[in-house]
Amino acid sequence: MMKYFLKTAVFFLLLVCASAAHAQTAKDDLVARGQYIFSLAGGCACHTEPKGTPNAGGRAIPLPFAKVYSTNITSDKETGLGNWTDQQIRDAMIKGVRPNGERLLPVMPYEAYSGMADEDLQALIAYVRTLKPVRKPTPPLETWAPLYRRVGTFFWSSFVAKSYTSVPKPPAAGAERGRYLVEHASLCIDCHTPRNSMGIPQPSLYLAGAKKAPPLNVEVPNITPDKETGIGDWSRDSIADLIQTGTKPDLDNVQGLMAEAIEAGYKNMKREDALAIADYLKTVPPIKHKTN
Repeated sequence: MMKYFLKTAVFFLLLVCASAAHAQTAKDDLVARGQYIFSLAGGCACHTEPKGTPNAGGRAIPLPFAKVYSTNITSDKETGLGNWTDQQIRDAMIKGVRPNGERLLPVMPYEAYSGMADEDLQALIAYVRTLKPVRKPTPPLETWAPLYRRVGTFFWSSFVAKSYTSVPKPPAAGAERGRYLVEHASLCIDCHTPRNSMGIPQPSLYLAGAKKAPPLNVEVPNITPDKETGIGDWSRDSIADLIQTGTKPDLDNVQGLMAEAIEAGYKNMKREDALAIADYLKTVPPIKHKTN
């Protein structure tokens, strides 16, 4: 009888150990996938000051009548996301709502992220939780306008905001995969679709760039297939090379936030994903819009 119980105990112990190992492997796989999604998102470069500590926030972003600072997204419990639940991180990413109910200004691209596949979003949150904690308080919003955040977010949510319907899994390949990356993961639309003086995107200039694009007021190139002002007849390999290395067909290099996004994440993009983006960009209607 004792021998029987001993064998049973050993069996259940092995079963528990195997289950724990399987759970850890699944968690590791999820984090690894999330790390890749983080790379697809350009390493969330807006949450890093130029030459500053990665992911610790504090990057100044000018807005009409105000200046806002990006959030510390490390796992620090006092100044970062360490005490946030997964649901709270999700709500901030796709709804623009902080744990205290405060609404985020739309400089955080939560509308675009609302179309991220559930599978990718879950993995991204799992990876963000692993970011080494850095104690760095986020500076408060700077503005002379009273109730700026409350009025601004009310106006945006009431008259401008749009949200997307998420899907369980992202497209696997081809131009549809490229569109998904451009609009919901790598967020090319967030920089390359110009905004008006109030920061409202202009759909008629989808991906057509700008001479001084808000909020950073820098030149953003036209990446539609227009032959005079856009990427014209660039080959799909040339487009993919730029995304992954920052090198243009004329061997010049990109600068600014695009260079930061490449270094922080795009350089780790799989070739097939960079080519999927290229395939999608070639399907976009060309728009004649000079940006330099």
